[in-house]
Amino acid sequence: MKAVSLEKLLPADVPPGERILWHGRPQVIALVRRAYRADFIAAYFVALTAWSVIYASDSGWAAAALAGAKIAGLGAAALGLIAFLSYLSARTTLYVITTRRVVLKIGVALPIFINIPFNEIASASVRTFGDGAGDIPLQLVSGRRIGYWILWPHARPLRFARPEPTLRSVGSAGEVAELLARALSEAAGQPQTAPMRDPSRVAHASMAVPEQAPA
Repeated sequence: MKAVSLEKLLPADVPPGERILWHGRPQVIALVRRAYRADFIAAYFVALTAWSVIYASDSGWAAAALAGAKIAGLGAAALGLIAFLSYLSARTTLYVITTRRVVLKIGVALPIFINIPFNEIASASVRTFGDGAGDIPLQLVSGRRIGYWILWPHARPLRFARPEPTLRSVGSAGEVAELLARALSEAAGQPQTAPMRDPSRVAHASMAVPEQAPA
C-alpha cells in the first residue's frame, strides 16, 4: 500500500501524531452479492421465470417463451441496477484505520465522514468468505449510536436496535482485522494476547482470527 497523506483521506483538523495504518474500499462483486443480496434476487427471478413459462405453456410454447422472456428481462434489469448501485457505493466509499480511530467516508450523492474513535469501540468482529473478502462490524459502547439507515449498506445486517458500523466486503479482511486488533490494543496500552476462543471476536487486546464462511 502506498503512503498517503492523512489530509487527503480525512477531514481537516487532524491531531498531530496520528498515522494511517490502512485504507481501502469495498470490493464491488462482494458488495453486490452480500450487501445488495444479488444472489437471492437472481434466484428469485430464475424461479419466477420458470413458473411463468410453466403457467403460460397451456397457451403454447410461443406464449410461454414470451412470458419467460419478460420476467427474465425484468430480472436482468433489476440485477443491472443493483450492480450499478454497488459500483457507485464502492467507488464513493473509503474506510480508514488510523492509530486513533476508524473513519468511514460514505454516501453516493452526499458524502459524509463518520469518525469512530477507538475509545467508542466496545469490540469488533470479522467474517471472511471463500473469496477472501469479508465484513468487519464494530460494536459501539453504550450511549454511542449511529442510525442504521445513515450507515446502510455499511452496517451489520438487521442490527436495528444497536447498529454496528461495518467495513463491508473488504479484501483480505482477516489481515485488516488483525491490524485493527493490534491498533486497538496499542491504543489501550495493552499487550497483544493470544487469540480469543470465539474466532469471530476481536477485542481491544486480541488478535483477529477470521471466521470462515462459504462464498
